[in-house]
Amino acid sequence: MQTLDQKFNLETFFGRVRSAAARVLMLDYDGTLAPFRINPAEAAPYLGVMPLLDEIQQAGHTRVVIVSGRWTKDLVPMLGLKHTPEIWGSHGWERLQPHGGYDVSRISPSALEVLVTADEWIEEIEALGGRCERKPAALAFHWRGLENIRVAGIRDKVFEKWKELGYVNGLAWHDFDGGIELRAAGRDKGDVVRTLVAETGPGAVFAYLGDDLTDEPAFKALPEAGAAILVRPQFQPTAASFWIRPPEELLEFLTRWHMDAGKSL
Repeated sequence: MQTLDQKFNLETFFGRVRSAAARVLMLDYDGTLAPFRINPAEAAPYLGVMPLLDEIQQAGHTRVVIVSGRWTKDLVPMLGLKHTPEIWGSHGWERLQPHGGYDVSRISPSALEVLVTADEWIEEIEALGGRCERKPAALAFHWRGLENIRVAGIRDKVFEKWKELGYVNGLAWHDFDGGIELRAAGRDKGDVVRTLVAETGPGAVFAYLGDDLTDEPAFKALPEAGAAILVRPQFQPTAASFWIRPPEELLEFLTRWHMDAGKSL
C-alpha cells in the first residue's frame, strides 16, 4: 500500500469509518474486483473478494455499491454474491437497486442516432480482430490481447469513422485499459459519486476503489475526507489518494473496512 496524497492518512480514515453515521463503499469491477481477461465473460473476481463483500453486506454497517462500465445484465451473473448490491452500470447510465428496481437515463436523440450508425462499423472492426460490446448509451471496441500493429489498425479505423461523423455528435470518446468506448455525453462515474453523497447526507464516510481512466472522475468527485483508492498491479498517474495492489492488498483493505465498521455496532 502506498499513500499518494500526503494529506491522506489511512489510520485517520479508518478512525472515521469507525465513528461515521453512515458508510458507503463504492467499487469498480473489471481491474478492481476482478483481473482483466481477453474475454470479458471470463473475468471472474479475485479469490476471496466476493465472500468478504457478502460479509460486509450481511453485517449491515455499509452501503455497498458496484460502479461499473459493464451493462448491469452482464455484470450481475459475474458477481456471485448472495445478495445483489446496488449497481450502477454503463458508467452511471443505469441504476439497479438491491430490491430489483431499475432505471436507465435517457440519452439525447442525436447520441442515439450516432450509436445506431456506429453499429454499422462492428463487422469491419471485428474483421480487424477487435471485439465490440453494445450497452446502454455506449459502444465499446476492445483489443486486449492483440499485437500492437492490430491495435493500431483498430484504433485508426475507429478514429477514421469518428471523424466522418464529426466530433460534436452527442457521443464522447473515452480511452480505457484495452480499448475505446464511444459513450453518450452527460454522465460518468463522478456523477454516481455525487448522487450517492447527496443521498447519504452529513456524517457519512465514503470510499471509491477503481483502477482505470474511467474511475478518475469518481476519485475527483469524492468529498475531501473520502478515500480515493487506486487498485492495480502497476502504478499510473491518478487523482487517487492511495494505491493498493490486488489481490492481497485489496483483501487487506476490505477486511480492515469490515472490522472497523463493525466496531461501531
